[in-house]
Amino acid sequence: MRNLLNFLLKYNYWFLFLLLEVASFVLLFRFNRYQQSVFFTSANVVAGGVYELSGNVTSYFYLKSINEELLDKNMRLERQLSLLRQSLKDYQVDSITVDGAGVALRTNYRLIKAHVINNSINQADNYITLDKGSNVGIHSEMGVVDGRGIVGIVYKTSPSYAVVLSVLNSKSNISCKIVGSDYFGYLKWDGKDSRYGYLKDLPRHAEFNLGDTVVTSGYSTVFPEGVMVGTIDDMSDSNDGLSYLLKIKLACDFGKIGNVRVIARKGQGEQKQLEKSSVD
Repeated sequence: MRNLLNFLLKYNYWFLFLLLEVASFVLLFRFNRYQQSVFFTSANVVAGGVYELSGNVTSYFYLKSINEELLDKNMRLERQLSLLRQSLKDYQVDSITVDGAGVALRTNYRLIKAHVINNSINQADNYITLDKGSNVGIHSEMGVVDGRGIVGIVYKTSPSYAVVLSVLNSKSNISCKIVGSDYFGYLKWDGKDSRYGYLKDLPRHAEFNLGDTVVTSGYSTVFPEGVMVGTIDDMSDSNDGLSYLLKIKLACDFGKIGNVRVIARKGQGEQKQLEKSSVD
């Protein structure tokens, strides 16, 4: 207590100065309209800045839920768009348009939303782990896409997780075609640049141009026809000279994969079983 009193006595003139300063400012802003308006304007600017900062922080923490809502809306819109395309096709109207992931979902397809929790792009065989599994109907050999294009094929599942064979995997082999052409080949990765894949076994008499769009062919039980793959970036001859080898700039950015959709097709198991029995 004595130390406190000594401190107050030692610096009493400073406390008196601060008290007089506060009193002068109160009198200045209380009885002078110009200074009063300046004070309130400055106070409003500071308060506005604080409120803006608070709003930005709050908005940041709501981004995840907003993204989930947008993904749900995109899924519904893609389904409606695919149904419209099918209706146009049934009426023999030209409807060849591929944009974004453009999943040609018909009544026998449904999408299961999932999120990537593990991913790699710098290995010879890359895999992706999803936070959903067999509990929600995901099983092996289902296609996986994001908002840009194909991502890969489900390889293994547990009740709560799924491992996806990425397009960036030496074992990946996806049937694709060029939009406007019925000729198809197989998409492979050379283990180098994650931005590019290669379309192999495309017949020599197939016609195409650099920049043309490449989509899934639909000749499998995994992906429906018309899912975005990428665009033709370059071309060369295959080793045997009997077909083209096309360099494809992949639509999906594998370094930024977050929300994905797993394509579940009704009757997939039945078709696979029939085809297997025919081979046996």
